[in-house]
Amino acid sequence: MQVTETLNSGLKREIKVVVPAGDMEAKLLARLSDAKDKVRINGFRPGKVPVQHLRKVYGKSFMAEVVNEILNESRTIITGRGEKAAMQPEVIMTEDEKEAEKILAGGSDFEFRLNYEVIPAIEIKDFSDIKVTRPVYDVPETEIDEQVQRVAESSRSYETKSGKAAEGDRVTIDYLGKIDGEAFSGGAGTDQPLVLGSKEFIPGFEDQLVGAKAGDEKLVTVTFPENYQAPHLAGKEATFDVTVKEVAAPGKLELNDETAKNLGLESLERLREIVKGQIESQFGSMTRQKVKRQLLDQLDASYSFEAPSKLVDAEFNNIWNQVNRDLQAAGRTFADEETTEEEARAEYTRLAERRVRLGLVLAEIGEKAGVTVSDDELQRGLFEQVRRFPGNQQQEVYEFYRSNPEALNTLRAPMFEEKVVDHLLGLISVTDNKVSKEELMADDEEAETKAKPAKKAAAKKAEKADEAGAEEPKKKAAPKKKAAKDAE
Repeated sequence: MQVTETLNSGLKREIKVVVPAGDMEAKLLARLSDAKDKVRINGFRPGKVPVQHLRKVYGKSFMAEVVNEILNESRTIITGRGEKAAMQPEVIMTEDEKEAEKILAGGSDFEFRLNYEVIPAIEIKDFSDIKVTRPVYDVPETEIDEQVQRVAESSRSYETKSGKAAEGDRVTIDYLGKIDGEAFSGGAGTDQPLVLGSKEFIPGFEDQLVGAKAGDEKLVTVTFPENYQAPHLAGKEATFDVTVKEVAAPGKLELNDETAKNLGLESLERLREIVKGQIESQFGSMTRQKVKRQLLDQLDASYSFEAPSKLVDAEFNNIWNQVNRDLQAAGRTFADEETTEEEARAEYTRLAERRVRLGLVLAEIGEKAGVTVSDDELQRGLFEQVRRFPGNQQQEVYEFYRSNPEALNTLRAPMFEEKVVDHLLGLISVTDNKVSKEELMADDEEAETKAKPAKKAAAKKAEKADEAGAEEPKKKAAPKKKAAKDAE
């Protein structure tokens, strides 16, 4: 195998590989010899088939196998050169059919080229200058009490009453939504329980049912919010034909062990523990994101190098596709976001370059530190991903990941990144700073206020490790505020 470098420019490389016809012939004869005792051909006793006859029958297919074997082995050429390819090398072979036939017939050298980009050498710098502030919010008992109260509401009993529905009462309704007199997809429901004042449905809907009695038929008129995620409903006026089937008054809500047992828990104390853990986890995630962002910003400022263009293109395409999906879902354009497509492309290209550079830096840090994701950790991550889907889809999703190494790697990558971040947090200076809930959330709210919706989506996309799981199933439509995806 003769290897010649034909291009070395920046990160771009191209090497020409030539395998002499004699070497190809030797590999073919070895395969034919191995097959001699295995194949069965009419007219010949086992093991007595002449090699030339085997060559006539199987020569081209065996030589094709030799070609594929050489192409697979050629990847070691790159590592042998002390290089890491950023992506799978592009293999360039002859497109001349006559030349290809000569190669398969063993009458010509096999020549091909490998076109690829290398990952640049990254010298890891000292971490002693990196300093981050960790905002910490101590959850007060009153907030836990309020959340326990809200959770316990789901176990509140209701008793049918006669007369008009009041705030806090539960009504059971049938409804049919229309826009311009035409029913829209997903805008209907039957036997739907609704607690008046819960703000579960879009603004104005529940208010118009206060005072209704069982058996009443009401025409409710509302306007979908401008930011409603179903673009064909956003900002539009709709009417709902509503039939009130029952009015029920709330019973007394008591917070005790019996309440917890109705929720499937052994005691009220256990309920409080779970609620507290959920709240602390929620704010802990916010804290971690802020700390991680500070860390990544400082790493980004410390490392400046050319990123492989194909990796940048792939990351840009991920971000760009997401941005355009978000714009389409919102029924908006780049002009609505006070920018142009050209300006947006430039901005998201910078985001992609940052993401790729940071990914390479974190990968190098993790490799040198011996950070790995164990099979058990990957398995737990897979189970967490599978649990996002309905029960009837979970086995299918599980099999998809188990049989698709590339998809499984999309779970491994963010887990590896988080472990590298944990490793770095143990090396750098981290100062805790007690903050209020408002202070913990203030920066995010301020950033969201300043950021345009499309840019905001791209920024979030760029901050995360790549994820390739299937989207969560869309929810059924209803006049609920939460049913943003409903009427698609």
